[in-house]
Amino acid sequence: MSSSSGSMEEEKKYIASHELKQHNKPGDLWISAQGKVYDVSDWVKAPGWGYSSPEFCWSRYFEVSEVSRDYRRLYSEFAKLGLFDKKGHVAMYALACVVFLFCIVVYGVLWCQSLWAHMGSAALLGLLWIQSAYVGHDSGHYQVMLSPRFNKLAQLISGNCLTGISIAWWKWTHNAHHLACNSLDYDPDIQHLPVFAVSSRIFNSVRSYFYGRKMNFDPLSRFLVSYQHLTFYPVMCVARVNLFLQTFMLLFSTRKVPDRALNIMGILVFWTWFPLLVSCLPDWPERVMFVLTSFAVTSLQHIQFCLNHFSANVYLGPPSGNDWFEKQTSGTLDISCSSWMDWLYGGLQFQLEHHLFPRLPRCQLRRVSPLVRDLCKKHNLPYRSLSFWDANVSTIRTLRTAALQARDMAKPVPKNLVWEAVHTHG
Repeated sequence: MSSSSGSMEEEKKYIASHELKQHNKPGDLWISAQGKVYDVSDWVKAPGWGYSSPEFCWSRYFEVSEVSRDYRRLYSEFAKLGLFDKKGHVAMYALACVVFLFCIVVYGVLWCQSLWAHMGSAALLGLLWIQSAYVGHDSGHYQVMLSPRFNKLAQLISGNCLTGISIAWWKWTHNAHHLACNSLDYDPDIQHLPVFAVSSRIFNSVRSYFYGRKMNFDPLSRFLVSYQHLTFYPVMCVARVNLFLQTFMLLFSTRKVPDRALNIMGILVFWTWFPLLVSCLPDWPERVMFVLTSFAVTSLQHIQFCLNHFSANVYLGPPSGNDWFEKQTSGTLDISCSSWMDWLYGGLQFQLEHHLFPRLPRCQLRRVSPLVRDLCKKHNLPYRSLSFWDANVSTIRTLRTAALQARDMAKPVPKNLVWEAVHTHG
């Protein structure tokens, strides 16, 4: 045994930390994870980052901070307890709920004549989209079905076919969001010019490394941002339109998209049944009201996503080395609620817990929340959990602060410097 072990040790290749740092460019990107080094140069090119790369050498020098060490220990404890494998029956209940809601919606539109029945069906359709999105989200982070093939099918049905939003687009943006949470230039989930700006730093027209272009703070952006605290909720009511556009822009772009044909087929399914359903309503005013009502109900989910991050701290650049844990805690906000509301939030009210342990099934997030809170307290890191109302107030306050700055650009430097000194972000 000892000689075999010794020969295996001799076969390992090692790399020093200064060598690792040289491979930090597009097309030549290496990462170190738990002492092992991976070449992810090709892996990161794919939307969704769904390709695995072979391990090819070991890192001889890898320094781990105390908070990272405690985080890894907590992760290991969760794994030993089997929490990553104990998914409960959440996916089954959610899918059953989606099917049930879909049947009611179809019945309400086709066999009911009342305007109120039609508007009620629209509201239920919005709720269906919310629950279906949670199924897509769960199946994207971990396997909710019995096999990878059925898991992919669940993604395509819950995402593309039922909501009209491509799972490929979601993977493309969502993985970047998890890696660089609340980075102004790397996180697409807070890059919303010309409509919204969560920090005055964006007024400097920073470059979006995700989209590969500069986010110009032009006169149109200044005007729209100046009133963003007033337009936030109306925009959220029609935010789905933007997601539809983003889906089409990706699927019909020149980018490499995994399962492009399947994603397009799923989108065609949505744009077949949804227009047909709406066309069954008696007249155009009612059809418009139906669509707007369904969008307005779904806006609750869009608002929730914004509440989790808009009023948290932001920073420029990617997270580096051992500060990933700190960046997640500073850029994330939880929503406190009773356990019976977990189905409505989809587990994402425990946003920090989800960001730290993205493969953890949502039914386990409430259980691990006290442990995450204790870890943050031990290392003097923020753990913010607000009620839904207080989170809305905090978000609107953040938007209003940036809006007032955008209105007064005559002397931007002194004003911005003072504001940034008092309200340090990042």
